[in-house]
Amino acid sequence: MVSFLKQYITNYRNKQDLKEEHQLLFMQRLHRLLMSGYPLIKALQILEWHKELIVPTRIVREELIKGKYMDEAFQYAKFHHTIIAYLYFVRFNNDLSSSLDKAIRMFEQRVENRKKFTRIMRYPIALSFVFIILLFFLKRNILPSFVELFQYSEDSSSTVLYSIIFIDIATTGFLIALMIALIGLLGWRLHRHKLPIEYQLKLYQKIPIYRSYVRMQTSYYFATHISMFLQTGMSMNKILNQMSKQKKLPIIAYYTQLMQLQLQNGFQLGPLLMNFPFIEQQIAYIFDHNQNNDTLEQDLRTYADYITENMEGKTTKIIMLIQPIFFIILAIFIIFVYMTLMWPMFQLIQSV
Repeated sequence: MVSFLKQYITNYRNKQDLKEEHQLLFMQRLHRLLMSGYPLIKALQILEWHKELIVPTRIVREELIKGKYMDEAFQYAKFHHTIIAYLYFVRFNNDLSSSLDKAIRMFEQRVENRKKFTRIMRYPIALSFVFIILLFFLKRNILPSFVELFQYSEDSSSTVLYSIIFIDIATTGFLIALMIALIGLLGWRLHRHKLPIEYQLKLYQKIPIYRSYVRMQTSYYFATHISMFLQTGMSMNKILNQMSKQKKLPIIAYYTQLMQLQLQNGFQLGPLLMNFPFIEQQIAYIFDHNQNNDTLEQDLRTYADYITENMEGKTTKIIMLIQPIFFIILAIFIIFVYMTLMWPMFQLIQSV
């Protein structure tokens, strides 16, 4: 049994990331046990009682026993990189409960938004496939019959020909657009990390809605991470140095590297932040108007909470708009198809 479990864990390490629902469940139960007074190792032993969590729990426990940091242990267990970024702070403040609490709140929002998006896209995707099948059926069965029916009417015959061309273009265009989107998304996921961060940021700036999301997300991570580091009593130079070393948030690492270089040249952090397109200007104002670290930490934490609420509201609005926009586009296509089929009949009736 022990050898079987070891083999299962070995195979698990080579698999894809742990399911997001299981990641969230793991953190919630671990946080609950820690808040109840259980030591970390004992809490992990209790988590092994849950069948769906036994493998990641054992991996985390084994890595901690080997002397790994908490974020490294979670990385071995295939947790999401944003969770690992929060647990990175445990190296400095030894406050696992606080880091878990922030990671849970962030990841709950992510999981909930993904569920909303999946529910909303379920019907549009199903209707898309039905619409494609309908177009193929019209092209292969209905339109050839129309050609035979209206072959003696010159006007109607030409209209049927236009209908065939239109349906061909609609079908081919829809399939090509779908293939390009899928290939592009897959290629981006596979090769994104190979692109220099400068090119990634330039690309983000060209995508209207996504760039706003990246700006809010980067601002949230920056404000949250600075405030958590300030709680440890570290100086700003040391904070930026530590943030530039982490690998899970590449935009933050890149920006903090630039900040360190500019600070060495005598620039102030507040005005400097105004030059970064993916950091909200309000953060620069917070740095300008706060010289005391305690006040700065409190204001950054408050602003991070504000960004969280703002992101949640905007994400919900965008997700809720996807379905009606898609239905409108699909309805326009259906109306065009209907008109291309009915127009030859109207012409034939008028010619009689």
